[in-house]
Formats: sequence, structure tokens, C-alpha cells
Amino acid sequence: MSKVHLEKHSAAGALFKEFILGGQDGLVNVLGVILGLAAATANVKLVIIAGLAAAFAESFSMAAVAFTSAKAEEDYFASERKRELFEIENFPDVERKEIYDLYQRKGFRGKLLENVVDHIVGDRTTWVDIMMHEELGLSDNFVPPVKSAVIVGSAAMFGSFIPLTPFFFLAVKSAVVLSLGVSAVALFVTGAIEGKFTVGHWITKGLQLAVIGMVAALIGFAVGKVLGVS
Repeated sequence: MSKVHLEKHSAAGALFKEFILGGQDGLVNVLGVILGLAAATANVKLVIIAGLAAAFAESFSMAAVAFTSAKAEEDYFASERKRELFEIENFPDVERKEIYDLYQRKGFRGKLLENVVDHIVGDRTTWVDIMMHEELGLSDNFVPPVKSAVIVGSAAMFGSFIPLTPFFFLAVKSAVVLSLGVSAVALFVTGAIEGKFTVGHWITKGLQLAVIGMVAALIGFAVGKVLGVS
């Protein structure tokens, strides 16, 4: 018996989304921390220590969140699939009617509709796949929890070092200027690349991400400036 084909899309988009999530979060958070401290002290060693602490804490936190989020997604999918299988086995007439109604709404009528329904319910795997995909809008094409944690955590660490690196080579004031510059460029490039793969103009996406990141980071600077003692 022929089966209904459910197209498997590449996970590259999901992986890129995970990388952007971790990288942007690491960059913005660490930039905010070091700018806040740089506004209160001229001791570059303190800024570096604070930046490193924030980088490692942020990377681990983001990796843990990514893992638990992906694991929850997997568990939810598994539980819903188990429920659908139970309903198919115990209430086949009700589930068949749901398939019938679903394809009727898609425009199928008469003998063609009956043939499509017979085709689907004739194979339990196809049947439950259709119910998961069409009725519940769920897909098993998600990133595994461990891979998600590694990507997000690594991206967060990478992003964290973008604003922090200038402080290893320059005095605080000069490092702040360079850190803001390279961070803004990095955020713009990330947003522009995202725009190339998603809906929206790449320049708009780049500027949007850069502005959001800079505003968030400058909040940290303002807090340090107001509360810190130079």
C-alpha cells in the first residue's frame, strides 16, 4: 500500500536559529555586564574577570535552558503520539471521522475523498503521522536536546568573547569604544544573515538586531554609571 508522504525538511534552519539565540544572548549579556563595570572602574582586570564569569555562567545557563526546552519538546511530542495511537486503537471510528473531516475541508469530495481516507487509515503509522502533523500541527523534525545544548552553549561562549576581547589588549576607555563597535557589527551581520534565510530585508534585520542589542547593553552601562563610583 502506498503511503502519504510527509516531507522531511532540513534541520539547518533550526540549527542556525539555535546558534543565533545563543550567540546574541551571550554577546548582549556580557556586553551589558562589562560596560556596567567599565562605567564604574578603570581597572581592566576587574572588567575581564567579571566578563569571564558572566561568559561562563551565561553559556552554561543557556545550554541548560536549550537542553530542557528541547527535551520538553521531545517529551510532549512523544506523549501526544502515544495519545493518538491509543485513540486510533480504541476509537477508530472517531479518528477515521477526523481524517474524513480534515480532507473534506481541504476540498476532497466523493469517491476521491473515500479513497484518500481508506489509504490513510489502512496503515497505522501513516494514520498517526497524519494526525500529528495535520490535526495537532506537530513535527518530529526538531533538534536533539544534547545537540541543542552544545550549539547554544558554544554560540553563547563565542558571542560572549566578542565584546570582551578588546579588554585583553586595551585600557578600559579605549576597549569600551572598540567593544561597542565590534559588537554592533557582529549583531548587524548576524541579523543580516538571518534576514537572508527568513522573511524580511537583510539590512532591516541587521539594523533591528544591532539596535536591540545595543539598547540592551547600554542599559547595563547606564546602571553602572549611575550606581558606580569611578
